[in-house]
Amino acid sequence: MTNFSGPLDIVRLPKPENLRDQIHGDLLARIQLGEISHATRLVDTDIANRFGTSRMPAREALLQLTNEGYLVSTTRGFRVPSLTDQDIRDIFEVRKLLEPRAAGQAAGIIVQPALDIMEVALEQARKAADTCDLMAMIAANSAFRAGWLTAVRNERLSAVIARFADHVQVVRLETLKSAETQRYVANGLASILDAFEQRNALAVADRMSSFIGVAEETYFATRKLPPSKTPSSEDGT
Repeated sequence: MTNFSGPLDIVRLPKPENLRDQIHGDLLARIQLGEISHATRLVDTDIANRFGTSRMPAREALLQLTNEGYLVSTTRGFRVPSLTDQDIRDIFEVRKLLEPRAAGQAAGIIVQPALDIMEVALEQARKAADTCDLMAMIAANSAFRAGWLTAVRNERLSAVIARFADHVQVVRLETLKSAETQRYVANGLASILDAFEQRNALAVADRMSSFIGVAEETYFATRKLPPSKTPSSEDGT
């Protein structure tokens, strides 16, 4: 297991109002992009040294990420949790219940700046698909979601959706290696954006549901497991 210290330059943050929030945001972005993985050990003193700050803001940021489900605490620091296949099934079930409905509601009130964010993210996704750039595709997918989430009025719902989508980062790292899957993602985002631009709530919800469903199916196909099947002792799994 690797530590989050390594040969990294010291980051000198500007004088912030809340160092904890700045460190939290930086670590969260790295988790979302897969730069911090299950093999990375996060220690508050290492984080504090990297950011040139005291230990307390670093520890508070790590504890906040733990409370949000992004990290788990261990005797040797913090790390990204390992998800079982059933964990991933459960997360996808939550996403399929929440995201299509929330996106459909957002379609009726979304404003042009949010659509512009999604358009830029779509172009980034297309370029990533052309070069089969895994990390660029992950970043584009995250930016696209962040765009339409700005139109979700319920901030708690928006936060929950973002959190559960981030929790299946392992799915993106596994499935988006394929050039074919990356092309599908780019086309899927284009279809969703088109429905948003038409302010068609039903089409947005339907396309979002299909998009999430295919992501789930693709992941479990790589695992050679059915998405909806719960392993049990009766079938020897």
